[in-house]
Amino acid sequence: MHKEWLARLVLSLGLTFAVGIPAAGWWQHTHATVLHARMAENGGWIPENLTAQVGQPLHLKLTSDDVLHGFAVGQLDQPAVDVKPGEMTEVTLVFDKPGKYTYYCTHWCSVNHWRMRGTIEVTGGQTNPEPIKPPLYILLGLDIDANHQASVIPAKMPSAWRGAMLKRVIPGAYKNREYYLSHTPLDLWLALKSEPNLNDLDNQEVWDLVAWVWGSNTSQDQVYEGQQLFTANCAACHGEGGAGNGVFADQLTENLTSAGSDPAMKTQAQSPANFTDASRMLSASPAHLQGKIIRGGMGTGMPYWGPIFTEDQTWALIAYLWTFQFQLEVAP
Repeated sequence: MHKEWLARLVLSLGLTFAVGIPAAGWWQHTHATVLHARMAENGGWIPENLTAQVGQPLHLKLTSDDVLHGFAVGQLDQPAVDVKPGEMTEVTLVFDKPGKYTYYCTHWCSVNHWRMRGTIEVTGGQTNPEPIKPPLYILLGLDIDANHQASVIPAKMPSAWRGAMLKRVIPGAYKNREYYLSHTPLDLWLALKSEPNLNDLDNQEVWDLVAWVWGSNTSQDQVYEGQQLFTANCAACHGEGGAGNGVFADQLTENLTSAGSDPAMKTQAQSPANFTDASRMLSASPAHLQGKIIRGGMGTGMPYWGPIFTEDQTWALIAYLWTFQFQLEVAP
């Protein structure tokens, strides 16, 4: 009698564990959000808006309904994943602080690729969130939409190496990080031309000094990171060489939205910026360029990258943009 009772108990526990394991997997499976990716003109991400709790896993199952897409969350330290047609890719996200996060496509799927964005509203966690710091261009009161042209441009690309070899003393006020971020290369050139100890230098030599100062405010690692960001996110429009001639450049001169779309979304795109244009770049400060990146180009096809890039990433990207104007490397 006791043996029969014990046998039934063991059998009952065995069934409980056997059913419990797949049941847990079934629970997670049914509580994963299925996220469909389509080219922006066909709907983009579906659903477009998600919610999550701080510290609680957000399980996603990603699939593409048309072409190869990619999935990443801005300002989140998690690698991008491919989203393939007809396949499911599982991703689990955990957020450590509240806020609105932007997820986006990482593969150039169409001219409207930049519109493939969605949001994840994360709540809970911090009761006293950190105050939002205004971007530098706002703190400086810069009008980043104003037309600007350099009154003087170099005869050839300035070289940080040649500038270093001049072995001239440059006042410290011009070499610090704050000056670099808030002033244009032309500002520095004009300031150095007025220095008595540099008045024996010709225009090109002074430009070489400017390149040296600009190079001293970047690093090879930072430039390399910026190059990776540019290749992945900017080259399709601005071109690998930064001349504004990427594979989508011509299409961006046409209307980006089809007839019948929301009029508020209609915008006539201008040609992508040409970073090899010395008259434009040498009259722009790093703060100005950062403003364009994080806010986007109002009335153009330039998307806003503020929710995507961290502040350090924006400065790395800008460091790379200067390589279209300066030879920044200084040989040992």
